Amino acid sequence: MNRYVEHVSPPGRESGPSDAAIRSSRRATISLSGIYEISKVLAEPARLEITLANVVNILSSFLQMRHGALIVLDDGGLPEIIATAGYFHKPDESHFMPIPQAVIDQIVATATPLVIADTSKSELFAEEGEPGVCLIGVPVKANHTVLGTLSIDRSGKDGTDFTLDDDMRFLTMVANLAGQTIRLHRILSEDRQRLIDEQRRLEKSFGGSAETWPRRSNTKKSTIVGESPSVRNVLDTINIVARTNSTVLLRGESGTGKELFAQTIHELSPRHDKPFVKLNCAALPETVLESELFGHEKGAFTGATNQRTGRFELAHGGTLLLDEIGEISAAFQAKLLRVLQEGEFERVGGNKTLKVDVRLICATNRDLEDAVRKGEFRADLYYRISVVPVTLPPLRERPGDIPRLAEEFLRRFNRQNNRRLSFNKTSLDLISRCYFPGNVRELENCVQRTATLTRSEIIGPGDFACSSGQCLSALLWKGNGKVPHNAIDMLASGHILPAGMPMPTVHPESTATMRDAGNGDTSVNPMTNGGRLTERERLIEAMERSGWVQAKAARVLGLTPRQVGYALRRHDIPVKKF
Repeated sequence: MNRYVEHVSPPGRESGPSDAAIRSSRRATISLSGIYEISKVLAEPARLEITLANVVNILSSFLQMRHGALIVLDDGGLPEIIATAGYFHKPDESHFMPIPQAVIDQIVATATPLVIADTSKSELFAEEGEPGVCLIGVPVKANHTVLGTLSIDRSGKDGTDFTLDDDMRFLTMVANLAGQTIRLHRILSEDRQRLIDEQRRLEKSFGGSAETWPRRSNTKKSTIVGESPSVRNVLDTINIVARTNSTVLLRGESGTGKELFAQTIHELSPRHDKPFVKLNCAALPETVLESELFGHEKGAFTGATNQRTGRFELAHGGTLLLDEIGEISAAFQAKLLRVLQEGEFERVGGNKTLKVDVRLICATNRDLEDAVRKGEFRADLYYRISVVPVTLPPLRERPGDIPRLAEEFLRRFNRQNNRRLSFNKTSLDLISRCYFPGNVRELENCVQRTATLTRSEIIGPGDFACSSGQCLSALLWKGNGKVPHNAIDMLASGHILPAGMPMPTVHPESTATMRDAGNGDTSVNPMTNGGRLTERERLIEAMERSGWVQAKAARVLGLTPRQVGYALRRHDIPVKKF
């Protein structure tokens, strides 16, 4: 007879993990998630002040805390950056210090964490401590050097599953990550300053007659490329405007580089050491846009689990770029107008008025005057943002800059991908005749695509998508409405156009010539006939002009030799042999 024994837990106990084990597992999971989220914030390309402010703000999602502060010290031991969460202070308060100097001095001097169970009973707080408030502070270090402090405080009345030791270990890991980020930013800043000093030394050695633009740059060299008169006029204008605090409205088609010009204005201004913050107004709905710009208080709406600092606060003392300003709603236009007029606002869900000092740059590709006439854009807001309007020229008005821009984009591609590609003269001549309705952005995409797919280190005309009939942009604007929709759909899905499909014509403003690589003759592209010849006639004309060499005819027609061969067989055209 088979017997079994049933194991029964003692009364009052159940099988499974203990409560302590469950709490330990929960703490480990939350800590791991917190370190992951903070690592992502630290890895984002942003100014150090903004990065550290985001780190302190995100702490409240993983710790039960009232306030948080990350203080970075300079070489003399004085506060260089103060990033806080939960504290309220006036933006113009010059001597704001979230924690006593004595606390900072002890953490820095000992290079060890500090835990104060009750700040009201600590000599370090003197009369500033609050009964029942606990403070945890850890040093921010890199390579055994203390760069600052990271601290939080919380009320002893708040129940928590985490012990002080748990919070201290978590803060120590965050402080170590922040320390490495601060160290890297300082190394880059030192290298940038060294290059600037070297540039100034060279300019002085040549009598200060350097012709490079900009004439002065406080932090970094401008990446704007262009020597055409229209670009030079814009650069001269912003070089003057940058020295003031006037609001600038950057106007121009999409892809003309409005964000880059705004960055240049900031770098040339007296505010260059302060934050440059940007926001695309068209990418966010009105409710989210208000929270992004003005910030919100904890509990202001569903999902607002902690206080958030808005872009206006982050840009205090610096510059704020509002891109696509013409897309904001009428209701939000009224809220924005008050900030621009008074320089003050309230966070969403808050009742405290905050004042900020921000230099505003707006950008749009819309016709704001027409929007004002139609009642879609407030006239008073239009006059407020259009103090100094600057119109950026489209790429078609500066064709001489296309080769310079293309070579600059190729240099960037080579640096990022460890390649050694270059253009030959014929390829630069080819893209210089393109229309590029997407402006500089489209040119950059064209160069990256061509450089990615090329099989040799010298990029020739045949490497460009337009040479093989695969340029979707060319179909959209060269066809002038005559290209069938199925041709666009085929290219969009990655197919090559068959020989029977009508090809786009060259833009009327560009030169309708192509240099034959075989014999050097300059000939008119038969595709510019605008449909007056049949497809068979165009094919025969191209073959005759190329000496009945299919490869040469393919280059003239903008097709591949295989497509030309297929078209010859389909139209039953005998190939002449000489």
